[in-house]
Amino acid sequence: MLSLRIALRYLLARKSHGAVNVISAISLAAIAVASAAMIIVLSVFNGFSQLAESKLSAMDPDFMVTPARGKAIENVDSLLTVVRAVEGVGTAQPEITEQAFAVAGERQMPVTLKGITQAGLEASGLRHIIIDGTIDFSADTCALSSVGTAMGLGVRPSAGIDMLTIYEPRRVGRINPANPLAGFNTTPLKVTAVYQVEQEEYDRDMVVVPYATAAMLLNYDNMATSIAVSLARGASVNEVGERLKAVCGDKFMVKNRREQQEQAFRMIEVEKWITFLMLAFILLIASCNIISTLSMLILEKEDNMAIITAMGGTRRFINRIFTTQGWLIVIIGGLAGLAAGCALVLGQQHFGWIKLAGTDPALLSVESYPVALELPDLLLTFATILVIALIITPVIPLIRRK
Repeated sequence: MLSLRIALRYLLARKSHGAVNVISAISLAAIAVASAAMIIVLSVFNGFSQLAESKLSAMDPDFMVTPARGKAIENVDSLLTVVRAVEGVGTAQPEITEQAFAVAGERQMPVTLKGITQAGLEASGLRHIIIDGTIDFSADTCALSSVGTAMGLGVRPSAGIDMLTIYEPRRVGRINPANPLAGFNTTPLKVTAVYQVEQEEYDRDMVVVPYATAAMLLNYDNMATSIAVSLARGASVNEVGERLKAVCGDKFMVKNRREQQEQAFRMIEVEKWITFLMLAFILLIASCNIISTLSMLILEKEDNMAIITAMGGTRRFINRIFTTQGWLIVIIGGLAGLAAGCALVLGQQHFGWIKLAGTDPALLSVESYPVALELPDLLLTFATILVIALIITPVIPLIRRK
């Protein structure tokens, strides 16, 4: 295509005015930098999303069955029998989650009480995230504490400071106003271990106790607030999820790991796409430099255009030359930015050049910024570059008319 060959020659040839070369280089560099920034930022958000998802396995089961209405599942044993019979289900255990009040010495704080069975404990990843003490559920008075609860109550199992008392309002029976403490069920607990998931919801104020202890404190008889379901080895998440929804019906909600933390992942997605739109706008502004570049190039090539016109070149043909050059600047700059962005992301992924700042690196699960390069992000960024080229290039013939 003749117009493409001429446009490419104009782009690569040395201009008589040095300013045109400088502005052309700036236009290419601006588009390349903005394109690289889009890939890098999207990859960083992907990395943090994958990091958050990898942390879910410690506390969140493969599926969580909860009541669609109300707080507790009545006659939970019957539902457990139905769920355990579903093909692909490995284990299904009842859980109780409720707010409570904890006191240790002179310290006190509200906590989230979580009751799980021994089988549920083994199915979880708690054993892999213990930072102090040793897990021991041999007695109903044993407990695990999150790092936030341990700090708030001053509990340290390894130092022998391991006792706390849980207070839970009574659900049944009368309350004597003259004796307010009689309105609470209480039990002393020995904290045998402290865990850290590095997820605020679980690290802030949780106390994990045996299921029987939580049921006693809440006066739950054959009741639970949820059922934690783990998959059998080799089972398909999607297939088992559909089967669980079918057997549980409309009275219960079945959520996979991502759905259990829907709000956190939605926040990451919202931040990711808002940042993407901001960078796309910056890319659009950077692409406007092309107009300045081509304006100066048109002035410089007036003699050449006169020769082309004398040789039979039409106005439309000449407009196509400069429009094609605008496309070349956007696409070459965009591809260069994509290549540079991919190289930087892959380098960070394999070598961890940029480290996470922290007061104590030992408390961080990763030392460097997590990144993950994904093909849809590359395609989306390239599509954005093409759209911006479509927006910018129609303006170029108007420049020449002026």
